[in-house]
Amino acid sequence: MLIDFFFTLKDAKIPVSIKEFLTLLEALQKNVIDTSLDDFYYLARLTLVKDEAHYDKFDRAFGLYFKGIAAHFDEKSEIPLDWLLQKMKRELTDEQKAQLEKFGYDKLMDRLAELLKEQKERHEGGSKWIGTGGTSPFGHGGTNPEGIRIGGKGGNRTAVKVWEERAFKDYDGEREIGTRNIKVALRRLRKFAREGAHEELALDATIHATASNAGFLDLKMQPERKNNIKVLMLFDVGGSMDDHIERTEELFAASRTEFKNMEFYYFHNCVYDFVWKNNRRRQSERFNTWDILRKYPPDTKLIFVGDATMSPYEVLHPGGSVEYNNREAGSEWLTRFTNAFPKFAWLNPEPEGSWQYRQSIAIIRQLMNNRMYPITIDGLERAMRALSK
Repeated sequence: MLIDFFFTLKDAKIPVSIKEFLTLLEALQKNVIDTSLDDFYYLARLTLVKDEAHYDKFDRAFGLYFKGIAAHFDEKSEIPLDWLLQKMKRELTDEQKAQLEKFGYDKLMDRLAELLKEQKERHEGGSKWIGTGGTSPFGHGGTNPEGIRIGGKGGNRTAVKVWEERAFKDYDGEREIGTRNIKVALRRLRKFAREGAHEELALDATIHATASNAGFLDLKMQPERKNNIKVLMLFDVGGSMDDHIERTEELFAASRTEFKNMEFYYFHNCVYDFVWKNNRRRQSERFNTWDILRKYPPDTKLIFVGDATMSPYEVLHPGGSVEYNNREAGSEWLTRFTNAFPKFAWLNPEPEGSWQYRQSIAIIRQLMNNRMYPITIDGLERAMRALSK
């Protein structure tokens, strides 16, 4: 029954072996799990995937193979409560949305503190309390131009704070590129130099020296030609960037191929006092941003990758981060980066025509001295030319 599942994983380029597959079958024969799709998912991942770098590929392959089969695992399952709650979501006109009040960051936080003391029960569809499906700035599943999302999934992307444990996924650096155009555009930044030991045959110099030596062979050596460009890439991940995962993964994979001296880190929405390299361990394995600024030389090419779509508070206001109370505004950190690395650019996966409608994009473009470029072939070529000057 699971032979096709095994080959689905192989097609996803997950290095799963027959021995690991037999271990999974043995575990199923010994009934080590209940008849739950979730239990089978964790068992299969435990036995078949030996490197967490392949978790994302496994999730996609698992979802593709078992799509629509969940009902067979639990015939007594009830309609999820969230489905029922979302049915209550109000459909507001543009005029009604425009009439909703924006509290402002400080007032919003003060009002939340009051409600946490006063509220004693659950609320749905209202305009005051922490609830779901209403117009209150607190809760989730509703409509408000500026609020704090507490639990549940976002929809309108207007939250200035998010109170929940959020799981982001690493970008897949081994993703197959559908076109070579991205690599060709990035290649404009490469700069080769000959450094190190003389260990490579210099053919032209050998021919000239041999001819000058009356035909007696005179070998000439030279240092190996290497790409000496150093690149530091900072990737926005999670939230609204989930809409751009495919394009960003293509860019990530192409960059790792073209730039041999490349380092990367992740951030969410805006850079603050720490960044990370592994999204599954981003709470426990953080890198101090000051250390990043000091670690790399000034001639490093700095590239931000993000949609720059967020609340303006997240860029301009201390404590404005959507996830925690940052001591310094994001703008301070962006300025420090651009001062430390004079050659910088911001790559934005959002269509360039929509930038004028996002206040946060205008703010970050100004902080980046208008060095923001779309992730298109033309945009990448413009960015590489700017970084090469």
